[in-house]
Amino acid sequence: MSDAPAVLFAATSANKVGSLETGCWWGYEPIIASPKGDKVPIDPKSKQEQYLTSTSRDFLKDDEAMDKLNNSVRVHEVDPNDFVALFVPGGHGIMVDGPKDMKPLVEAFAKQDKLVAAVCHGPGALTEAELNGKPLVKGKKVTGFSNSEEKSFGADKEVPFSLEDRLKERGADYHKGADWSPFVVTDGQLITGQNPQSSQALGKAMADALGAASR
Repeated sequence: MSDAPAVLFAATSANKVGSLETGCWWGYEPIIASPKGDKVPIDPKSKQEQYLTSTSRDFLKDDEAMDKLNNSVRVHEVDPNDFVALFVPGGHGIMVDGPKDMKPLVEAFAKQDKLVAAVCHGPGALTEAELNGKPLVKGKKVTGFSNSEEKSFGADKEVPFSLEDRLKERGADYHKGADWSPFVVTDGQLITGQNPQSSQALGKAMADALGAASR
């Protein structure tokens, strides 16, 4: 680890959900941890031209970034003390291994009152986490991939659970914006984004929060 403040990017190790090929949704900064470690699978749909951004194209050309993506560490080997925040990117894969495998990591960051952020399906990794004996999301304003977006994407019959419904079941105060439009919710140290289009706004919200905390 360097002396600079670091954010842990915790991604899925799952490459299937139902009959769909999946993984982490493309378009983020280097992801360095996953349940199984090593290469993080990337959702093939997120590499389609309509989803690629200038940032993700630059990522493809960045050897250092790709090396981190292809050689992630296991989440259970991570020391939360080395990081100032946790970010969980989206993609359907996180619905498979996130709730169970990310639970200790999410709880560790929450107990230290560190920033926890997730986008799209990423909030699925928060659904089993607890704080002080209660669901982490209970009473918290959150967002995440909506039922209507899941249906229009064609994956509503493939996912292991509805993210919107599960968050509500866990006592979250779920909010959503227009389908496929940027929408971010901040509640204390918890920041969530609704869909892939929300990633840039969520990144800015994280940067603003970390900047305010350092002042």
